Amino acid sequence: MQSREMALFIQDGVLLPNGRLEFKVVLPDQLALVASVFKGEYGIAFAAQKNSGNLPCYRTITECRIIDFNQLEDDSLSIVLEGVQRLKVLSAAKLRNQMWIARTLVCPNWRHEPIAGEFEIISAALEQFYEVNPDLYELYSQVYLQDASWVSQRWLEVLPMYNCDKLRLVEQPNCHKTMDFVLQLLKSHVGL
Repeated sequence: MQSREMALFIQDGVLLPNGRLEFKVVLPDQLALVASVFKGEYGIAFAAQKNSGNLPCYRTITECRIIDFNQLEDDSLSIVLEGVQRLKVLSAAKLRNQMWIARTLVCPNWRHEPIAGEFEIISAALEQFYEVNPDLYELYSQVYLQDASWVSQRWLEVLPMYNCDKLRLVEQPNCHKTMDFVLQLLKSHVGL
C-alpha cells in the first residue's frame, strides 16, 4: 500500500468521512496550509489535537476537501471541510512555516449499514439535534439518517467527549460499538 503526504489541519475535535465542519482560519500556519492546498502542493487531513507524545495529533486522521470558503465580516477566512477517507499517520514533521505534514496510509471507512430496531432512536435524536443546531444542519445538502455509519459518525463529531475516547470508537472495524455507546447514552439521559 502506498503512503501519501498530507497537510494537517489540527483542531480540538473530530471530523470523520462524510462529515462537514466550518472553521475560522486566522493563524498564519492555517493560512499557509489553505494556500498550499489550493495550490495543489498537498492534500489536507483533519487531525484531532493531542497534547502529549511525539506527534501533535492522534494517529487516526481524516482526509478532507475544502468544499466552501467565505470572507467573514472581520476579514478573516472561513472554510468548510468535508471528510473523505480515514487515514493513519506514519510520521509527521513541522515545516519552517509551522505547518505540519504527515506521511499517511489509507484505512478502510466504515461500510454503510441500515439502522434498525431500537437503534432508530439514535437517528431520531440526531435529527432533533440538527433542528436545535441549524448551523450544523445547513452544512449538509443531504443527510443520511437511515445509515448507521453516517449517523454514528455524526454523533462522534458532536458529542462532548475527549478526543482519545472518540478515536477509540473510530478505530473499530465498524459502527456497532459507537451505535451501542450512543444508544446507552441516550437511554441514560432520557430514562428509556
